[in-house]
Amino acid sequence: MGKNDRPAWKILVVDDNLDSRELVVKVLKSKGLILYEAVDGEDALKKVAEIRPDLILMDISLPKLDGYELTRRLKNDDAFSAIPIIALTAHAMKGDMEKALAAGCDDYISKPINIHTLYDRVASLLK
Repeated sequence: MGKNDRPAWKILVVDDNLDSRELVVKVLKSKGLILYEAVDGEDALKKVAEIRPDLILMDISLPKLDGYELTRRLKNDDAFSAIPIIALTAHAMKGDMEKALAAGCDDYISKPINIHTLYDRVASLLK
């Protein structure tokens, strides 16, 4: 068991930007979570099937398959539809949050992320 006698949660961070991925991984690993990384939409599809994450942090602007389409595919697949997805994106214009939620994201965090509240936002969807 992990911290606080709970199983360690598996989180998939999908982001083509290395710096963004590394920051998220560092913050969440320090809280006892198990982190996996994907660099594009196709990589993310493979990793979701392999590791069955408990939650996905999804960038929207991804090569090969963008975050909106990837989210729609996962939410329309019975094997993965229950996995919470948080849009983690620099798309912070009016309407972008609504577009992410309409695609099936369960929450929306704009970049730059607030490292002090990231874990709380993630944990709120894992309980």
